[in-house]
Amino acid sequence: MKPGTPTAELEGVHKRYGKVTALDGVDLAVSSGELLALLGPNGAGKSTAIATCLGLVEPDQGAARLFGESPHALSARRRIGVMLQSAGLPDTLKVRELLAQVRSYYPAPRDTDECVRLGGVDGLMDRRYGQLSGGQQRRVQFALAVCGRPQLLFLDEPTVGFDIEARTSLWQTIRTLVGEGCAVVLTTHYLEEAEALADRVAVLARGRIVAAGSVSQIRARVAQRRIRCISALDTAAIGAWPEVRSVCRDGERIEIVTDAAEVVVRQLLFEDSELCELEVQRAGLAEAFVEITREAA
Repeated sequence: MKPGTPTAELEGVHKRYGKVTALDGVDLAVSSGELLALLGPNGAGKSTAIATCLGLVEPDQGAARLFGESPHALSARRRIGVMLQSAGLPDTLKVRELLAQVRSYYPAPRDTDECVRLGGVDGLMDRRYGQLSGGQQRRVQFALAVCGRPQLLFLDEPTVGFDIEARTSLWQTIRTLVGEGCAVVLTTHYLEEAEALADRVAVLARGRIVAAGSVSQIRARVAQRRIRCISALDTAAIGAWPEVRSVCRDGERIEIVTDAAEVVVRQLLFEDSELCELEVQRAGLAEAFVEITREAA
Protein backbone atom coordinates (compact mmCIF):
# COMPACT_ATOMS: atom_id res chain seq x y z
CA MET A 1 0.00 0.00 0.00
CA LYS A 2 1.12 3.53 -0.73
CA PRO A 3 1.54 5.83 2.30
CA GLY A 4 -1.73 7.56 3.15
CA THR A 5 -3.89 4.93 1.45
CA PRO A 6 -6.95 4.27 3.61
CA THR A 7 -7.01 0.88 5.31
CA ALA A 8 -10.82 0.86 5.03
CA GLU A 9 -12.92 3.01 2.73
CA LEU A 10 -16.52 3.52 1.68
CA GLU A 11 -17.00 5.62 -1.43
CA GLY A 12 -20.44 6.92 -2.38
CA VAL A 13 -22.15 3.90 -0.82
CA HIS A 14 -25.91 3.52 -1.11
CA LYS A 15 -27.85 0.64 0.44
CA ARG A 16 -31.58 0.09 0.64
CA TYR A 17 -33.67 -2.61 2.32
CA GLY A 18 -37.01 -2.42 0.55
CA LYS A 19 -38.32 1.10 1.17
CA VAL A 20 -35.79 1.79 3.92
CA THR A 21 -32.60 3.67 2.99
CA ALA A 22 -29.83 2.41 5.29
CA LEU A 23 -26.95 4.27 3.62
CA ASP A 24 -27.39 7.29 1.39
CA GLY A 25 -24.15 8.24 -0.36
CA VAL A 26 -21.74 7.54 2.49
CA ASP A 27 -18.05 8.41 2.15
CA LEU A 28 -15.86 7.13 4.95
CA ALA A 29 -12.17 6.31 5.40
CA VAL A 30 -9.73 5.37 8.15
CA SER A 31 -5.93 5.27 7.91
CA SER A 32 -3.14 3.49 9.79
CA GLY A 33 -2.58 4.66 13.36
CA GLU A 34 -5.98 6.34 13.54
CA LEU A 35 -9.12 5.60 15.54
CA LEU A 36 -12.35 6.60 13.83
CA ALA A 37 -15.47 6.63 16.03
CA LEU A 38 -18.62 6.03 14.00
CA LEU A 39 -21.54 7.43 15.99
CA GLY A 40 -25.25 7.66 15.41
CA PRO A 41 -28.64 6.92 16.94
CA ASN A 42 -30.23 3.49 16.58
CA GLY A 43 -31.15 2.84 12.96
CA ALA A 44 -28.73 5.46 11.63
CA GLY A 45 -26.86 2.95 9.44
CA LYS A 46 -23.78 2.19 11.56
CA SER A 47 -24.13 -1.59 11.42
CA THR A 48 -24.79 -1.52 7.68
CA ALA A 49 -21.72 0.65 7.14
CA ILE A 50 -19.53 -1.78 9.11
CA ALA A 51 -21.05 -4.81 7.36
CA THR A 52 -20.40 -3.17 3.97
CA CYS A 53 -16.77 -2.50 4.89
CA LEU A 54 -16.42 -6.17 5.82
CA GLY A 55 -18.04 -7.43 2.62
CA LEU A 56 -20.97 -8.92 4.54
CA VAL A 57 -23.36 -6.56 2.72
CA GLU A 58 -23.08 -5.58 -0.94
CA PRO A 59 -23.76 -1.91 -1.70
CA ASP A 60 -26.44 -1.05 -4.25
CA GLN A 61 -24.17 1.71 -5.47
CA GLY A 62 -20.65 2.85 -4.63
CA ALA A 63 -17.65 0.81 -3.45
CA ALA A 64 -16.07 -0.63 -0.32
CA ARG A 65 -12.35 -1.36 -0.06
CA LEU A 66 -9.99 -2.89 2.48
CA PHE A 67 -6.35 -1.93 1.95
CA GLY A 68 -7.30 -0.84 -1.58
CA GLU A 69 -8.76 -4.28 -2.39
CA SER A 70 -12.18 -5.89 -2.43
CA PRO A 71 -13.44 -6.75 1.08
CA HIS A 72 -13.73 -10.33 -0.19
CA ALA A 73 -10.00 -10.63 -1.00
CA LEU A 74 -8.35 -13.12 1.36
CA SER A 75 -5.16 -11.05 1.38
CA ALA A 76 -7.14 -8.11 2.80
CA ARG A 77 -9.27 -10.13 5.20
CA ARG A 78 -6.20 -11.67 6.84
CA ARG A 79 -5.11 -8.19 7.86
CA ILE A 80 -8.24 -7.31 9.85
CA GLY A 81 -9.74 -8.18 13.23
CA VAL A 82 -13.43 -7.94 14.03
CA MET A 83 -15.43 -7.70 17.24
CA LEU A 84 -19.13 -7.43 16.42
CA GLN A 85 -22.04 -7.12 18.86
CA SER A 86 -23.02 -10.74 18.25
CA ALA A 87 -20.22 -13.30 18.04
CA GLY A 88 -22.01 -16.65 17.62
CA LEU A 89 -19.17 -18.63 19.22
CA PRO A 90 -19.75 -22.26 20.30
CA ASP A 91 -20.71 -22.37 23.97
CA THR A 92 -19.13 -25.78 24.57
CA LEU A 93 -15.57 -24.87 23.59
CA LYS A 94 -13.08 -23.72 26.18
CA VAL A 95 -11.51 -20.29 25.78
CA ARG A 96 -8.16 -21.99 25.15
CA GLU A 97 -9.69 -23.99 22.28
CA LEU A 98 -11.37 -20.94 20.75
CA LEU A 99 -8.12 -18.99 20.82
CA ALA A 100 -6.15 -21.85 19.26
CA GLN A 101 -8.75 -22.23 16.52
CA VAL A 102 -8.86 -18.55 15.56
CA ARG A 103 -5.06 -18.14 15.77
CA SER A 104 -4.74 -20.97 13.22
CA TYR A 105 -6.49 -18.85 10.59
CA TYR A 106 -3.63 -16.34 10.41
CA PRO A 107 -0.13 -16.72 8.93
CA ALA A 108 1.67 -14.89 11.79
CA PRO A 109 -0.62 -14.68 14.83
CA ARG A 110 0.29 -13.28 18.22
CA ASP A 111 1.45 -15.88 20.70
CA THR A 112 -1.13 -17.15 23.16
CA ASP A 113 0.29 -15.32 26.17
CA GLU A 114 0.10 -11.98 24.37
CA CYS A 115 -3.51 -12.63 23.34
CA VAL A 116 -4.36 -13.48 26.94
CA ARG A 117 -2.74 -10.28 28.18
CA LEU A 118 -4.36 -8.01 25.58
CA GLY A 119 -7.80 -9.50 26.13
CA GLY A 120 -7.52 -9.68 29.89
CA VAL A 121 -8.64 -13.31 29.83
CA ASP A 122 -6.10 -14.72 32.28
CA GLY A 123 -7.91 -17.23 34.47
CA LEU A 124 -10.57 -17.95 31.84
CA MET A 125 -8.61 -20.20 29.50
CA ASP A 126 -9.95 -23.52 30.83
CA ARG A 127 -13.55 -22.36 31.18
CA ARG A 128 -16.23 -23.08 28.58
CA TYR A 129 -17.33 -20.00 26.65
CA GLY A 130 -21.02 -20.55 27.46
CA GLN A 131 -20.30 -20.49 31.20
CA LEU A 132 -18.79 -16.99 31.12
CA SER A 133 -20.55 -13.76 32.05
CA GLY A 134 -21.42 -11.25 29.32
CA GLY A 135 -18.43 -9.06 30.18
CA GLN A 136 -16.07 -12.06 30.21
CA GLN A 137 -17.37 -13.19 26.81
CA ARG A 138 -16.69 -9.72 25.41
CA ARG A 139 -13.10 -9.91 26.70
CA VAL A 140 -12.67 -13.25 24.95
CA GLN A 141 -14.10 -11.78 21.75
CA PHE A 142 -11.56 -8.95 21.92
CA ALA A 143 -8.70 -11.43 22.43
CA LEU A 144 -9.89 -13.30 19.33
CA ALA A 145 -10.18 -10.05 17.34
CA VAL A 146 -6.53 -9.10 17.99
CA CYS A 147 -4.94 -12.55 17.88
CA GLY A 148 -4.13 -12.31 14.15
CA ARG A 149 -2.06 -9.14 14.65
CA PRO A 150 -4.54 -7.02 12.64
CA GLN A 151 -3.57 -3.83 10.88
CA LEU A 152 -7.25 -2.81 10.92
CA LEU A 153 -9.61 -3.52 13.80
CA PHE A 154 -13.41 -3.16 13.81
CA LEU A 155 -14.89 -2.79 17.30
CA ASP A 156 -18.68 -2.68 17.52
CA GLU A 157 -19.80 -1.68 21.05
CA PRO A 158 -16.72 -3.39 22.56
CA THR A 159 -17.26 -2.52 26.23
CA VAL A 160 -20.92 -3.48 26.68
CA GLY A 161 -21.13 -5.48 29.92
CA PHE A 162 -17.76 -4.23 31.20
CA ASP A 163 -17.24 -2.81 34.67
CA ILE A 164 -15.27 0.43 35.04
CA GLU A 165 -11.95 -1.32 35.66
CA ALA A 166 -12.30 -3.60 32.62
CA ARG A 167 -13.39 -0.69 30.42
CA THR A 168 -10.42 1.44 31.48
CA SER A 169 -8.05 -1.46 30.81
CA LEU A 170 -9.47 -2.03 27.34
CA TRP A 171 -9.20 1.67 26.52
CA GLN A 172 -5.49 1.54 27.36
CA THR A 173 -5.02 -1.55 25.19
CA ILE A 174 -6.78 0.14 22.26
CA ARG A 175 -4.58 3.23 22.64
CA THR A 176 -1.49 0.99 22.58
CA LEU A 177 -2.63 -0.77 19.39
CA VAL A 178 -3.34 2.55 17.66
CA GLY A 179 0.06 3.83 18.78
CA GLU A 180 1.63 0.80 17.10
CA GLY A 181 -0.03 1.76 13.79
CA CYS A 182 -3.25 -0.25 13.90
CA ALA A 183 -6.29 1.47 12.38
CA VAL A 184 -9.48 1.15 14.45
CA VAL A 185 -13.12 1.71 13.53
CA LEU A 186 -15.15 2.02 16.74
CA THR A 187 -18.92 2.17 17.14
CA THR A 188 -20.18 2.91 20.62
CA HIS A 189 -23.13 4.36 22.50
CA TYR A 190 -20.78 5.41 25.30
CA LEU A 191 -19.90 8.88 24.04
CA GLU A 192 -17.29 9.34 26.76
CA GLU A 193 -15.55 6.34 25.18
CA ALA A 194 -15.45 8.04 21.78
CA GLU A 195 -14.32 11.30 23.37
CA ALA A 196 -11.49 9.54 25.20
CA LEU A 197 -10.22 7.47 22.27
CA ALA A 198 -11.12 8.96 18.90
CA ASP A 199 -8.80 10.81 16.56
CA ARG A 200 -11.76 11.49 14.28
CA VAL A 201 -15.52 11.21 14.65
CA ALA A 202 -18.15 10.64 11.97
CA VAL A 203 -21.82 11.05 12.90
CA LEU A 204 -24.40 9.07 10.91
CA ALA A 205 -28.07 10.05 10.87
CA ARG A 206 -30.68 8.61 8.52
CA GLY A 207 -27.99 6.96 6.45
CA ARG A 208 -25.95 10.12 5.86
CA ILE A 209 -22.75 11.48 7.38
CA VAL A 210 -24.03 14.68 9.00
CA ALA A 211 -20.80 15.67 10.79
CA ALA A 212 -17.16 14.61 10.61
CA GLY A 213 -13.91 15.83 12.12
CA SER A 214 -11.84 15.70 15.29
CA VAL A 215 -13.57 15.57 18.66
CA SER A 216 -12.71 19.25 19.13
CA GLN A 217 -14.18 20.14 15.74
CA ILE A 218 -17.40 18.27 16.48
CA ARG A 219 -17.73 19.93 19.89
CA ALA A 220 -17.06 23.35 18.37
CA ARG A 221 -20.12 22.97 16.11
CA VAL A 222 -22.34 23.52 19.13
CA ALA A 223 -22.51 26.93 20.75
CA GLN A 224 -23.75 25.49 24.04
CA ARG A 225 -21.64 26.19 27.14
CA ARG A 226 -21.90 24.98 30.73
CA ILE A 227 -21.27 27.56 33.47
CA ARG A 228 -20.51 26.48 37.04
CA CYS A 229 -20.07 28.81 39.98
CA ILE A 230 -20.76 29.32 43.68
CA SER A 231 -23.48 31.91 44.12
CA ALA A 232 -26.42 32.78 46.38
CA LEU A 233 -28.52 33.93 43.41
CA ASP A 234 -32.00 32.43 43.06
CA THR A 235 -32.04 29.73 40.35
CA ALA A 236 -35.61 30.59 39.33
CA ALA A 237 -34.52 34.14 38.60
CA ILE A 238 -31.52 32.94 36.58
CA GLY A 239 -33.75 30.51 34.68
CA ALA A 240 -35.88 33.45 33.55
CA TRP A 241 -32.93 35.09 31.76
CA PRO A 242 -33.55 34.74 28.00
CA GLU A 243 -30.10 33.29 27.25
CA VAL A 244 -30.38 30.45 29.81
CA ARG A 245 -31.43 26.99 28.62
CA SER A 246 -31.43 25.36 32.04
CA VAL A 247 -30.16 25.95 35.55
CA CYS A 248 -29.85 23.74 38.61
CA ARG A 249 -28.37 24.00 42.10
CA ASP A 250 -26.29 21.45 43.99
CA GLY A 251 -25.72 22.88 47.46
CA GLU A 252 -24.07 26.27 47.06
CA ARG A 253 -22.96 25.50 43.48
CA ILE A 254 -25.02 26.52 40.44
CA GLU A 255 -24.79 24.97 36.96
CA ILE A 256 -26.16 26.83 33.94
CA VAL A 257 -26.48 25.70 30.33
CA THR A 258 -26.53 28.48 27.74
CA ASP A 259 -25.74 29.37 24.13
CA ALA A 260 -24.55 32.85 25.15
CA ALA A 261 -21.97 32.26 27.86
CA GLU A 262 -20.41 35.73 27.73
CA VAL A 263 -23.76 37.45 28.26
CA VAL A 264 -24.70 35.16 31.15
CA VAL A 265 -21.30 35.52 32.85
CA ARG A 266 -21.54 39.31 32.71
CA GLN A 267 -25.02 39.17 34.22
CA LEU A 268 -23.88 36.79 36.98
CA LEU A 269 -21.00 39.09 37.96
CA PHE A 270 -23.31 42.12 37.89
CA GLU A 271 -25.96 40.43 40.07
CA ASP A 272 -23.60 38.81 42.59
CA SER A 273 -20.43 40.61 43.65
CA GLU A 274 -19.48 37.64 45.86
CA LEU A 275 -19.71 35.05 43.09
CA CYS A 276 -16.69 32.72 43.06
CA GLU A 277 -15.19 29.57 41.51
CA LEU A 278 -16.53 30.50 38.08
CA GLU A 279 -15.96 27.92 35.33
CA VAL A 280 -17.09 27.96 31.71
CA GLN A 281 -16.93 24.73 29.70
CA ARG A 282 -17.89 24.20 26.08
CA ALA A 283 -20.24 21.39 25.10
CA GLY A 284 -18.92 17.88 25.47
CA LEU A 285 -19.19 15.33 22.69
CA ALA A 286 -22.45 14.03 24.19
CA GLU A 287 -24.15 17.44 24.00
CA ALA A 288 -22.77 18.02 20.50
CA PHE A 289 -24.01 14.60 19.37
CA VAL A 290 -27.52 15.29 20.67
CA GLU A 291 -27.63 18.70 18.96
CA ILE A 292 -26.26 17.44 15.64
CA THR A 293 -28.61 14.45 15.44
CA ARG A 294 -31.57 16.63 16.46
CA GLU A 295 -30.79 19.02 13.62
CA ALA A 296 -30.47 16.10 11.19
CA ALA A 297 -33.87 14.75 12.24
